[in-house]
Amino acid sequence: MSIIDSFDNQTEEIISPTNMVPKIENFPEIAILVFKERFFSYLREEYGMKVIGHINAGLPVPVYQLKFHDKTFAIVRTIIGGAGTAGTVEELIAMGAKKLLIYGTCGTLSKDILKGHFVIPTAAYRDEGVSYHYMKSSDYIEVKTAKTLCSIFDALHIPYITGKTWTTDAFYRETRGNMEKRKKEGCIVVEMECASVMAISQFRNIPIYQFLYGDDTLDCTAWDRRKMDDDSKEKMERKILEIGFKVAEKL
Repeated sequence: MSIIDSFDNQTEEIISPTNMVPKIENFPEIAILVFKERFFSYLREEYGMKVIGHINAGLPVPVYQLKFHDKTFAIVRTIIGGAGTAGTVEELIAMGAKKLLIYGTCGTLSKDILKGHFVIPTAAYRDEGVSYHYMKSSDYIEVKTAKTLCSIFDALHIPYITGKTWTTDAFYRETRGNMEKRKKEGCIVVEMECASVMAISQFRNIPIYQFLYGDDTLDCTAWDRRKMDDDSKEKMERKILEIGFKVAEKL
């Protein structure tokens, strides 16, 4: 059987997320997933977070609760890649999350998308494995929450662009040929989680929102990491973290 025929909605899963984590009473309605560990030192200083649970990821990953303005959120550092993030999403839903927001960096397929520019993906190319276990095979999955997220960015007067993303679980096999194919189809960025989490969103009927911000670019003769000095990078990342909370307030 091919991987693209792996979707089975006729029988139940053998291991459920509820077998791994307990439901948590009064768990925040909205859970936020970010990728950078250094965010959490800043958040502990600014918001006095407390641990309310753990994700099973080989090692226990803390799930924190914090209050931003008048709203309480759960926040967790997720794992890079569709499989790790999918497990994190499933366990947060089992704990009690009703909506999820995920954001992090992406590689751009156009050098015109600058470092730090915001991208709201509208569809994701399924160059990974997780999504084929949550929905029937197709080249792309529509991001059904994109319109709502766009309206929130508009209300906050945050500039952004929309477009397709290329989700791959093979970071070191992003070949030039495949990049050119995705660009011709309209992909403007590449990342490692969108197709996976959006398949879970649609299968579990739980809204998951995702925005990205430009980091490196593949649109050059050689990979361009587009490094920033440490002070500029920290200021940019703190600003993006704050924007994430402002977006989450409006979900």
